[in-house]
Amino acid sequence: MDVLAVPAFNDNYLWLIHNGRYAAVVDPGDAGPVLAALKENGLTLAAILLTHHHADHVGGVAELAERARSAEFPAIAVYGPARERAKIAGITQPVAEGDRVNLPRLPLDLTVIEVPGHTLGHIAYHAAGEGLLFCGDTLFAGGCGRLFEGTPAQMVDSLAKLASLPGDTKVYCAHEYTMSNLKFAAAVEPDNGELAARMTEEQAKRDRGQPTVPSTIGLERKTNPFLRATQPTIVKSLQDAGRLQTFGEVESFAALREWKNTYK
Repeated sequence: MDVLAVPAFNDNYLWLIHNGRYAAVVDPGDAGPVLAALKENGLTLAAILLTHHHADHVGGVAELAERARSAEFPAIAVYGPARERAKIAGITQPVAEGDRVNLPRLPLDLTVIEVPGHTLGHIAYHAAGEGLLFCGDTLFAGGCGRLFEGTPAQMVDSLAKLASLPGDTKVYCAHEYTMSNLKFAAAVEPDNGELAARMTEEQAKRDRGQPTVPSTIGLERKTNPFLRATQPTIVKSLQDAGRLQTFGEVESFAALREWKNTYK
């Protein structure tokens, strides 16, 4: 099993999970790059996996479903969040918390995790056997998604679900936001040595033109402030900045998210 990063737009990653013959694509906001990658690698598309309804994640579904049809796959299965089915045209397999997505041609078995916050129906896909997590815009390398629809409490619960996965789980998020996220992380936790080391490593990847994704759950636990909102050093930074009056995990997370929204 391999996972291929397909860049799109300014900073999106569309993920092709494949075994050298068959592939599933995660969040194809644009059909063109996916079709090109399928052709270049000699892959047959077997399924589409969607995490949430935003256009940069679903915009290519209709074209892909049409152009990828074959005698073997006359109808491409499109998995997506049941809670957002009304907002996403083309879902054939609505899924929710605990549902299993089995793709026998790869073969790949995924479990659906509901992670509301960025949107109310956002889901993630976890392949426990392979140690892979496809989390859309919920958890980023060094950060998390903005709260466009959900509440801080929802996002705290969602991130806790993902943080509880095994530490060696590879985290495939949907955007290359890592360096800006880590600069903010360093501002709120300047004495985190593991964070400083990560910044050096990730910047070297960018200098070589390489993606910083995937990261791992273990690395995120150590360096992502949104998974560390109750750490004393982060709480002190929030208090010193006048952004936290009432202490609590949700309050600390909300203060961090608001700070990150305006951080430059």
